[in-house]
Amino acid sequence: MCSEAEVIYLSNRFPSPLEPYVQDEIEELESRGVRIAACSVWGDTEENRDGREVFRIFTWRPWESLAAFVFCVQHAAKLRDLVRRLATNRKESWGLRLRGIPHTLLGARLALRFRNAGVRHIHVHHGYLGAWIGMVAARLLGVPYSLTLHGSDLLVRPSLLDTKLAQCAACFTVSEFNRDYLLQRYSQIAPRNVLVRRMGVRIPPANQVLAPSRNRAFALLAVGRLHPVKDHAFLIRACAALKTSGREVACCIAGEGPERWRLEDLIRSLGLREEVRLLGHVPQNKLAALYQQADLVVLTSQSEGIPLTLMEAMALGRTVLAPAITGIPELVIHGKTGFLYRQGSIPDFVELVGFVQKTGSRLGPIGEAAREHVRELFNLETNLREFGDLFMEQFLGTRKGSNEDSLLQQV
Repeated sequence: MCSEAEVIYLSNRFPSPLEPYVQDEIEELESRGVRIAACSVWGDTEENRDGREVFRIFTWRPWESLAAFVFCVQHAAKLRDLVRRLATNRKESWGLRLRGIPHTLLGARLALRFRNAGVRHIHVHHGYLGAWIGMVAARLLGVPYSLTLHGSDLLVRPSLLDTKLAQCAACFTVSEFNRDYLLQRYSQIAPRNVLVRRMGVRIPPANQVLAPSRNRAFALLAVGRLHPVKDHAFLIRACAALKTSGREVACCIAGEGPERWRLEDLIRSLGLREEVRLLGHVPQNKLAALYQQADLVVLTSQSEGIPLTLMEAMALGRTVLAPAITGIPELVIHGKTGFLYRQGSIPDFVELVGFVQKTGSRLGPIGEAAREHVRELFNLETNLREFGDLFMEQFLGTRKGSNEDSLLQQV
């Protein structure tokens, strides 16, 4: 861990193969000469792609916990309003507010670790209780903090979010839908401080955009962790309905998570062992081959920001089908760049799968439009550059980009 750091970058779990955008942003800022300290609330066994050292906040060392407690007592005046918020706000459950206490101590631990490092800003990904840690650390260090909100952290579990928004210098979010949602429900943050920062994917060369391999059965593919919010159970039941209607489908689900055993039981109970396969975790570098084999890439989540998996599939010219929720219609324009179904409606889902299966190769223009739409609005290189410009200007007081010469900029 470097002894000096201008910016602390904090996420719940870093590095994570499910959140490559965190490391992408770190590398973009470092390319501009910013010293970054990567921090993670929880430990992780995943290898960092550049081997960087990561500060793990949640470790049980009694002397560090005691030091954090003493630090909080010494600076109690800076934290008084936050502690009062935990004690008195009845909009949140007691359990959630009680968890805020150890998270306050973890924030003090983070501040202690970097109090002599020259930190100028803290940025936190996701609005869960990890954001409380970043907020407390920023308060103790006397620096501003910012926040990136994605999907469930805003729409499903907005833990103590009103306080976090009231304290943050700026809130980035991944869609116009999310921005509108924030402004309608949280008056604590000024509209000028709610900024849309789209995610993105790398656009593969045109020669990598291949027609799907011809399978005997119509091939469906879903990519995502096996978690209740992803609602793969809906997809499995939809496959049962497709089979009952006489359509021959082969569905692969790539991902791992706590729902695996329940999904396996559902597959067995519906007699879909031949039709539905759980592939487990698939490394990022092998996903392109899966997309190539798919006739239709589907998403069945109950809540989302704007999923990277859909962007990846569309960048390869694949036809996609997703629920018409949250910011997804900003990526998937029904009938133009893909298809949208009514969330929770198996008949609507089945009807659209049948339409795509029947239309077949005539959907080529939709695949081309999908690829172009991603290139225009969800291009990783472009969006990272714009994010870096904005971050540098807003928090570090410079407009200088990663490849700009300072003399030329003065001219």
